[in-house]
Amino acid sequence: MPIEPASDKVLRLDHLFIGGEWSPPEDGGEINSIDPSTGRVWAVVASGGKGDVDRAVASARAALEGPWGHMPGHERAALMRRFADLYQARAGDLAEIEARDSGRAIRETRADIGSHHHGYHWWASLADKAAGRTIPFDDTVHAFTSRVPVGVVAAITPWNVPLMAAAWKLGPALAAGCTVVIKPAEQTPVGTLELGKLFEAAGFPPGVVNIVPGYGAGDVGEWLVAHPGVDKVAFTGEGETAKAILRTGAETMKRFTFELGGKSPHIIFEDADVEQAINAATNSAWTLCGQSCALGSRVLVQRSIYDQVAEAFCSRAAKVRVGPAIDPHTHMGPQAHLAQLEKTLSYIGIGRSEGAELLTGGERLVSNTHSAGYFVQPTVFANVSNDMRIAQEEIFGPVAALIPFEDEDDAVSIANDTRFGLTAGLWTRDTGRAHRVASRIRAGMIWVNTYRFIRWSTPYGGFGASGWGRENGIEGLDGYLDTRTTIVSTHGRFPDAYVD
Repeated sequence: MPIEPASDKVLRLDHLFIGGEWSPPEDGGEINSIDPSTGRVWAVVASGGKGDVDRAVASARAALEGPWGHMPGHERAALMRRFADLYQARAGDLAEIEARDSGRAIRETRADIGSHHHGYHWWASLADKAAGRTIPFDDTVHAFTSRVPVGVVAAITPWNVPLMAAAWKLGPALAAGCTVVIKPAEQTPVGTLELGKLFEAAGFPPGVVNIVPGYGAGDVGEWLVAHPGVDKVAFTGEGETAKAILRTGAETMKRFTFELGGKSPHIIFEDADVEQAINAATNSAWTLCGQSCALGSRVLVQRSIYDQVAEAFCSRAAKVRVGPAIDPHTHMGPQAHLAQLEKTLSYIGIGRSEGAELLTGGERLVSNTHSAGYFVQPTVFANVSNDMRIAQEEIFGPVAALIPFEDEDDAVSIANDTRFGLTAGLWTRDTGRAHRVASRIRAGMIWVNTYRFIRWSTPYGGFGASGWGRENGIEGLDGYLDTRTTIVSTHGRFPDAYVD
């Protein structure tokens, strides 16, 4: 069923999904989900507590040691494919939910969420492929390895792309045979709770996937990270939170996957197809309202074409339709919540104070169309120096910083002058230059003459402050598997070491 507009009806989701059942939280907590296009409550969601975390982890452990843990890979794959088909059938509703919950324009959520089932099918194809290897030694032993699930996974997802982040964690975890307790961001819990209905309908054993919305520090997130029954934490979010998770989880020697921030360089050389480069660079600056760690927020432009690119950025900014996320004509929705709106506006102020030239944008939109929503104009700063805070710190808003460079060496130096290393992009018609520059940039994913091509089969993750490990690709599966080595004697004899 389509979601009712916030002005007409507030959606209520009063139960958590734990152990294959829908149950109220023990303490009766609630989370108000704000529609960032209106600034009003559009949904009220059950919020878990410590007792709910205990129940969810116990259910996940029971499933791991019970039916799910004993299920052959091809049977797990069949359940995952059934889930993927159900997901595809509900993709339109899920896209609408995410638009209301996060403020992401529905034209984006439809394109993104409409493809997620492909990813789940791809992960299903790997559910019976976690093979070990035989290790040659001599004829006295037979040595071999097995790949086994890491155990119970706490999946903590962000507010900007909640369903995509859930897919990137659920897919490999389930393919590996793990069980999961997922905590969505408190700002955007609705779509993730809807997944419980799909897992239920697909026939997953109770406890394989448990969904417990709640807050982070001092609440569900922290208790999950500290819980001795959780074996791995998969977290997408902000670096300081990741450090806190690491400190807490280290007490019980957990495994970690961290997909954190980025301040990605998007390099445009003078020999590039400038029109195509500008298409990509403006899109990567403002898609998701700038709220993605993979966006090319540092636009490095060779000085000979700098003015041309700056002028094009301004003309493109004027064409961006900023409006309610649920409107199919909207190009760019609001910031996802009030605190993020305030953060973005504060960084625009910092850019001005640092001496960057504000070419266009920089203001909150408050017309009748935008009402009390959290809307910001597409913003372009020129003549940015890479040591400015708007070039070094992740804003997570629709703010592009145009930085001039002289030559290849200068471009690479600027690109690598950051504590992040998630993604990068470069535009050139020179194949040799493409390979030279790409090989020198410290980033986990580099695009040449394209940008933001991310798929379930391509490993994604970063260097430095951008995280640990990889999501997606075969490498993503590795993070949810442990290696067991077994050595079998071929003759069964062991000498007595204490015979004279």
